[in-house]
Amino acid sequence: MMVHTEVTRTPRLRLRWFEPAAEADQVFVIELVNDPDWIVNIGKRDVSTREQAEAYLREGPRAMCEKLGFGLYLVESADGRTPLGMCGLIKRDHLPDVDLGFAFLPAWRGQGLAREAAEAVLRLAREHLGLARILAIVTPGNEPSLGLLKRLGFADEGTIQVPPDDETLCLLAWSAGSG
Repeated sequence: MMVHTEVTRTPRLRLRWFEPAAEADQVFVIELVNDPDWIVNIGKRDVSTREQAEAYLREGPRAMCEKLGFGLYLVESADGRTPLGMCGLIKRDHLPDVDLGFAFLPAWRGQGLAREAAEAVLRLAREHLGLARILAIVTPGNEPSLGLLKRLGFADEGTIQVPPDDETLCLLAWSAGSG
């Protein structure tokens, strides 16, 4: 039996570490990263097999959790039966502070779940990780994500060029006292 490392709960959600070897986590991440909105707003990940999904999860979200104690978490229904999306904190070399990331499958958008998950992650960042400032980077024109970030208390800080291709993204910031 696989033991899932739970990070936090909300009334409707459970956030936990991804389990790269778990078939359900692999199948879920293949669906999520191949969603057309993911590809447009986040980028193509070339993850289409269970082996690629396992490597993506092991070398990405899981490695960051093991190294830093935080990362992108699987967001699932409170009963742990249905994967809905991912949400968490990412440390990127090209940003001065940790940033918030989130993505949900189309069936679970528009129900306040991303906000609920993001609020839980920001609470963890402030109360357990001692982070006073969190960034967010968003593709210009991604109005649903920009709107959610503003509702969470993120303030616009202009734009930033990000590697590897110097893509211009919107930069927002949240301070522990503001959200």
